[in-house]
Amino acid sequence: MKHFHVSLCLLVLFLKALTRCTVTASEFQLEGDYLIVLSQFSVEEINNSTTLLPNVSLGYEIFDHCSDTQNFPGIFKLISDNGSIQPWGQPQQQQLHRSNDSKVIGVIGPFTSTHTLTVAPLFMVDLTPVVSYGASISILSKNTNFPSFLRTVHPNKDVIEVIVNILLYFNWSWVAFLNSDDDFGIDGLELFLNRIKDTDICLGYTKALNDNTNYSQVFKQIEAQKINVIIAFAPKLTAEALIDSAIQLNITNKVWIADDGWSLNTKIHKMDGIKNIGTVLGVSQPLVTIPGFSDFIYSYKSQILYENAGQQKFCNQICNCSNLTAEYILSVDPSFSFAVYSAVYAVAYALHNVLQCGKGSCNNNMTVQPYMVLAELRKTNFTLLNQSIRFNENGDPEFGSYSIVFWNSGAVQEIGFYTFQSVNFFINTTNIQWHINKVPTSMCSPKCCEGYAKKPNGVQKCCFTCEICPNGTYINSTEDPFTCIHCKDTEWSEEGSTSCKLRVVEYIAFTDTGAILLIIGSCAFMGLTLAMSVLFAINYNTPVVRSAGGPMCFLILGCLTLCSVSVFFYFGKPTTSFCIMRLLPFTLFYTVGLACFVVRSFQIVCIFKITAKFPQLHSLWMKYHGQWWIIAGAFVIQTLLLLIGYCYGPPVPYDERFWYRDKIIVDCTINLKATAGPVIFLASLCSLCFIFSYMGKDLPKNYNEAKAITFCLLLLILTWIIFTTVYMLYRDRFIIIFNALAVLSSLYSFLLWYFLPKCYIIIFQPHKNTQQYFQGLIQNYTKTLSQ
Repeated sequence: MKHFHVSLCLLVLFLKALTRCTVTASEFQLEGDYLIVLSQFSVEEINNSTTLLPNVSLGYEIFDHCSDTQNFPGIFKLISDNGSIQPWGQPQQQQLHRSNDSKVIGVIGPFTSTHTLTVAPLFMVDLTPVVSYGASISILSKNTNFPSFLRTVHPNKDVIEVIVNILLYFNWSWVAFLNSDDDFGIDGLELFLNRIKDTDICLGYTKALNDNTNYSQVFKQIEAQKINVIIAFAPKLTAEALIDSAIQLNITNKVWIADDGWSLNTKIHKMDGIKNIGTVLGVSQPLVTIPGFSDFIYSYKSQILYENAGQQKFCNQICNCSNLTAEYILSVDPSFSFAVYSAVYAVAYALHNVLQCGKGSCNNNMTVQPYMVLAELRKTNFTLLNQSIRFNENGDPEFGSYSIVFWNSGAVQEIGFYTFQSVNFFINTTNIQWHINKVPTSMCSPKCCEGYAKKPNGVQKCCFTCEICPNGTYINSTEDPFTCIHCKDTEWSEEGSTSCKLRVVEYIAFTDTGAILLIIGSCAFMGLTLAMSVLFAINYNTPVVRSAGGPMCFLILGCLTLCSVSVFFYFGKPTTSFCIMRLLPFTLFYTVGLACFVVRSFQIVCIFKITAKFPQLHSLWMKYHGQWWIIAGAFVIQTLLLLIGYCYGPPVPYDERFWYRDKIIVDCTINLKATAGPVIFLASLCSLCFIFSYMGKDLPKNYNEAKAITFCLLLLILTWIIFTTVYMLYRDRFIIIFNALAVLSSLYSFLLWYFLPKCYIIIFQPHKNTQQYFQGLIQNYTKTLSQ
């Protein structure tokens, strides 16, 4: 996992130093019934136990894997059978034919990922268990490649998980990732990139570090990108070079996140100027005190060291560590001691199960093969120093946790933890003394305010500009902070909204004040027309009634009454039938009423101006009742036009959403193409009526129907001009009331200005409602024309 573990490596070197002091024996080798490669202190505990492996001695061979050139001779000897290696046979068959001289049942180590990748495949041939206490590269979890590999240290993905949780906790989204240029560092970078894909974290800069790295250029790039958080995922030697360069180059005010390879490194922590680089946080293996381990170290250092040692069995078991004190060995990073300790005990417990040990004895009559130990290792489940030791199907540990540490001025301080069995993450921020007296920030772009969307600025999702979401849209920063989402048709939003609101649906209810007043007005209109009809019927043979149109008056009043029915359908929630009834009664029967006034205007002009010039025409008109044919024709034409229009595009309810963003006005559609025919025909009748009535403006006073009709038509035209103008400028729900008011006004104009004056004469001026009075007016008008 890391380049090498200081405490363990120094311990190994120390044991090698002792071998230089002995002539015939080596502290790097202990004979026993069964051998494991690389052990220490824990073997003595196991051999002294009366319950774990009673009557069985566990031996070991220790090799120094700090050297790439001296690894293989001893390993080849361990896996060879009488000096030869046969890698192509079946593992079980190979082990059945191995010489009895080979007692190796397992390998503890190597420590680093690169060394493990180098030597582990050699042990996979015959399924010899390899239990590493430091190799954390991801590929080692693949059983197809490494079927007999297990480890007591968590893989890189777990360390990366803790690092990413730290970044998310402090909202650091713009980071640099500096990794060692080896299998361990490259694996960490790949895992980090995969882990941050679905987060707000962006990798602003990355660099693989080696002996030739130009650190000045690295830090220039980091400063140029304005990155304040640096993740250093590297073994201790690379980390030492990195931090030393940062101090020498006066790199300040950064947050450094260390992986478990150097987070407890005392050498870096004690560097001169370390305080100036900023705040250092780290992920480390939790410290577990192993009872008796310190006494073990002191007991060896208290022995007499000799100048010379005998020839060792393997050249990579020779070193000189005599100048290292016990205090120094115990002061270096001790976080991996338990990993080694548990690895040895895991093999011992597996052997315990293979040998069927119990009640003070083991079955020494059976031949133990490595694959048998491997099978029991995978089923391991025992308690060691209050921790339950077991492995998952990939050989990774299902025990342990990580500590989160802070480099305080005096010592490394634990400020949090991350557990795996039941995922639990905690950081006590009150114990962190930040270099700027507050939690630093590290982001490519400032966080957008609420209601603003991120507009990407470059390829990094963390680099953006902020744009406010316009009306009718909203931003859901949790799901998609880059897109302003349009509200539904039934919703609305103000500028810079984070959610949509439901539009208020509005229409004129029957209980609305305006609706009530118009309904009362319509009912009053019906009452007035009925009263006038009764009055005209009583005075049917009087000159005023006959001059007003005689029987045609009742048709006009009836049509106006039917027109007023349409007013009731402007209220309530519109339906298709309501929309049709708004227009049909008024358009059809108003056409009949206008046709009556056209005929009446024509007759007035005909009597006084055309009869004398064209007597034949007048006689034909009277003989064949021309007025009724004109009225019937108008009715039939308008009926056909309405049927064609409704078949083409009938009025239907629709929701008006354009004019007001916060509400929906429920109204009826007006299909211009469908209504063009009836409207044009109605306008034509209105124009004819106006022409004929204007021609009779100078008729006798009591025959002033033409003047009254002209005035009514002017009111009608003015009413609909005003309504059309308001309709184009204003589309609130009250436009519906205004529409009904225009209809009612069109009806009242004829009722009040045409029929009401005649009712006044009948009731209050009966002397003017005589035949003599009317004949006198006609004679005076005739004399005027003759003069």
